[in-house]
Amino acid sequence: MGFQKNKKFSLFWFFALLFALGWLVIAGAPFYYLITISMKSQGEFLTGSLFKLPEHFSFQNYVRVMRGAFFQYFLNSVIVLTVSLFLLLMVSSFAAYPLSRMRFKLNRPIFSLIVAAMSIPIHITLIPVFSMAIRTGMYDNLTALIGPNVAFNLPLSVFVLTAFMQGISREMEEAAEIDGCGKFSTFFKIIFPLSRSGLATLAIYNGVVIWNEFSFVMVLTQSPTSYTLPLAVWQYQGQYTMDVPLIMALLTLSSLPIILLYVFGQDKLVKGMMAGAVKG
Repeated sequence: MGFQKNKKFSLFWFFALLFALGWLVIAGAPFYYLITISMKSQGEFLTGSLFKLPEHFSFQNYVRVMRGAFFQYFLNSVIVLTVSLFLLLMVSSFAAYPLSRMRFKLNRPIFSLIVAAMSIPIHITLIPVFSMAIRTGMYDNLTALIGPNVAFNLPLSVFVLTAFMQGISREMEEAAEIDGCGKFSTFFKIIFPLSRSGLATLAIYNGVVIWNEFSFVMVLTQSPTSYTLPLAVWQYQGQYTMDVPLIMALLTLSSLPIILLYVFGQDKLVKGMMAGAVKG
């Protein structure tokens, strides 16, 4: 019996490892092509094999990208991401707290409306948002991008945080109220710190969405000084249609920050789950 169990256990880990290696190849192949092609010259890319490594690894394409307006586009993306993500997490946590911890008549209807808002596609709102940006004087400005980023990612964030806060033990909240803490103090001293793992999850997910957002950037901006990285990639594609290695270099530089955000955010996520664990 023991030998059969060990054999089944070994077979399970063999197939699990085989599946993991296969998935690694599938997920890593685009990054492999992205980096190798970005280090090739235009002539080598057109005449050589797609699977072949560069004959001479060159960072010339990266130098050409960084000599352009890359840092302006990068700074714009960072500003939009930072402000949008901060407002999104704060507003969603403020909304999720009463929906998850308080009982009132409009609790269910409000939560149902928030869930229903998740089904609204952003593309049907492009014209109204464009008209609003024109009338408020925010067109072709980075501030015009922050509102849509917050608004269209808010329903999912509130939904996730409401479910997360409902799982937090009420004993600590009741103990804080006995000690004289009001709802405002209880939120910032008890609920908000214990929701760090949920906030970290939303920061990773929404960070990727906001960083890669393209539709509103294309509609609400016009001058290159207001472009973010996704629109800059689009402009490079039009300007350097045949210079694929240069476009790949730009894509590599554009994807690095969000990959780093995921790597460091994943660590924060695990720490937040350990710090926010509460025994019932």
